[in-house]
Amino acid sequence: MTTEPDIDFSSLPQVDQNARPPHQRRPRFDGDVSQLPDRACWALQHLLTRRYISAETDSDVYAWVLEYRSQLSTRLSELDLLLRVVDGTDVAFVEQARYESAKGIKLLRREPLGTYDSILALHLAQMMRASGGQSVLISREEMHGLFSGVLNDVDRDAVTFAARIDGAIARLTGLEILRRSRDDEDSYTISPVITAVMTASVITELQQQFELLVNGGGAAVAQEEEVDD
Repeated sequence: MTTEPDIDFSSLPQVDQNARPPHQRRPRFDGDVSQLPDRACWALQHLLTRRYISAETDSDVYAWVLEYRSQLSTRLSELDLLLRVVDGTDVAFVEQARYESAKGIKLLRREPLGTYDSILALHLAQMMRASGGQSVLISREEMHGLFSGVLNDVDRDAVTFAARIDGAIARLTGLEILRRSRDDEDSYTISPVITAVMTASVITELQQQFELLVNGGGAAVAQEEEVDD
């Protein structure tokens, strides 16, 4: 009868329980030479084709953005783009780097906001900041009320004036700053992304121009703020 030697288990190498198993990446298509994991590639694709990624509506994609944030920032920088992650509102988006380049090409088309778009965005941003991060629901009628103090020297016709306000609502809905309520087509939720896009300096500048407009300064706000499309 042979006796098996005693094994000192304490001397065996430790296994990291949190370590991920080795992963052999397979090409997604013929010619795929990416060095990034699939999830990082998908996150990059979403960032380049959508205005923003929100943890509220796209939890998986947003988690991938955070996980591969460093690699994604590097890839985007190669295209003169910046990755912005707003931790307080759990929103991520891409913006064009602003610098003078002799050879650089702007990949993001920038669209200026018009007068009514800017006024509406200004008020929505102020309301969102005042809410302390809570969801804000606003009706179409309430948004029209935001313009009640404007001395309308240009659009004296009430119907035209109302149409321009409705146009601003549609514009910000298209930019996903406003989200139409499922229960009421004339009610909207303000997206938290507006606090990232409308910085404090932008709000201050627009507020000054809005005051000029209220006092009869004409279309002073026209095409001041730019947004990525």
